[in-house]
Amino acid sequence: MKIRWNSKYTTVSAYVVVTFVLCLIIVTVAYKMPAIIGVLSKFFKAISAILWGFVIAYLLNPIMVRIEGLAHKLLDKKKDHPRLCRTIATMISVLFGLGVIAGMIAIIVPQLLDSVQGILDNMNLYLQNIYNWINKALEQYPEIASYANGQFDQMRMSIMSLLNNIGPNISEWGVRLKDGATGVIGGIGNFIIGFIVSIYFLLDKEKFQAQGRKLATAILPAAPRDHLFSLLDRMNRSVVNFLSGKILDSAIIGVLCFVCMKLLRLDYALLVSVIIGVTNIIPFFGPIIGAVPAGLLLLITEPRQALIFVVMVVLLQQFDGNILGPRILGDSTGLSPFWVMFAIFVGGGMFKFPGMVLGVPFFAVLYDVVKDIVESVLKQRGLSPDTNDYYADGAVIPDKEDKRDLVAEIVNRFRHSGDKEDDSDEGEQKQETKETK
Repeated sequence: MKIRWNSKYTTVSAYVVVTFVLCLIIVTVAYKMPAIIGVLSKFFKAISAILWGFVIAYLLNPIMVRIEGLAHKLLDKKKDHPRLCRTIATMISVLFGLGVIAGMIAIIVPQLLDSVQGILDNMNLYLQNIYNWINKALEQYPEIASYANGQFDQMRMSIMSLLNNIGPNISEWGVRLKDGATGVIGGIGNFIIGFIVSIYFLLDKEKFQAQGRKLATAILPAAPRDHLFSLLDRMNRSVVNFLSGKILDSAIIGVLCFVCMKLLRLDYALLVSVIIGVTNIIPFFGPIIGAVPAGLLLLITEPRQALIFVVMVVLLQQFDGNILGPRILGDSTGLSPFWVMFAIFVGGGMFKFPGMVLGVPFFAVLYDVVKDIVESVLKQRGLSPDTNDYYADGAVIPDKEDKRDLVAEIVNRFRHSGDKEDDSDEGEQKQETKETK
């Protein structure tokens, strides 16, 4: 029997085979997902020092560029020394990074130890104050006392059950504690090695960039390659601008917090200011995250100071969010508050603290890319790319193009009113001169 090949059926068969292979790959990946995740976790754990080195080099690169430019100006202009300038700039920037970390450790660790020691020394006094406050509350509100007695009975039973389970589980807890200590020591070791790796990244960053462009040129066609390079460049500018502005803003807020706490005579000013400054790097929720442990620390030692501290943090955050932050960062992300919260939740859920910090600039780039694609498709179809044209009838359309500073508007009104008064005075004078003539 002779087989007659038809191009139509051949194409359909090829699509069926490709679809079947893709479905088989997806099912296999889904079935083997735990094993794949385990392999990937081992891989990333093995290269964690290299990842740390890349992150450190990325953060130190702007400092190195400034120092390198200064080194070129200081050395003889007639004789170019690019390698010498790069080496000097790299070493100074790495030493600067190590100095910042050492300074933070020197500030935080002694303050933290003093705080813990003070709490332990005054623990009996704190417990007595809490006990007296509870007794007064129970005397004034008998219904709370009856409810608390039942809760205390349940708490006592839970504590007894926990004590009974300590013996059988103590060996397991010891293993977990050992694994946790090993992980912390290994993480510190990888972080230290990361500084050494960052030196190589900074010294030969142009070579690594050229190798990446070479690989992308060999694999991708021209149009996707250009889009990829444009996306990476946009992402780099977004992250660098956001981080540099946010670090400067957080440093200023930390210093202002320290000054305000000293003026208000609050305890643990240096430790609390460092906590507020570091957590302020997280957009939107940073001040709240930093204020909670600091407020609890002051609440244990002196409740009155905790109340003053909360009021101070609220005022400081209002100053940062409405005056200082916009002056430094401007509208760097271009995202609405909803999308900022969305980026923080997703980034923090997937990558913890780094995800909460970097989620906003990365999501801003993704948002711009999707926006460009959607507007490009609409333009190709002959439709309007303006979002205002897609509001429902009767909806309130926000006017983003006519945002004015309230203070500037008031000043301009006063200026124009003064101009009008001057014009009216001049008109009256002209009228009087005409009548006299």
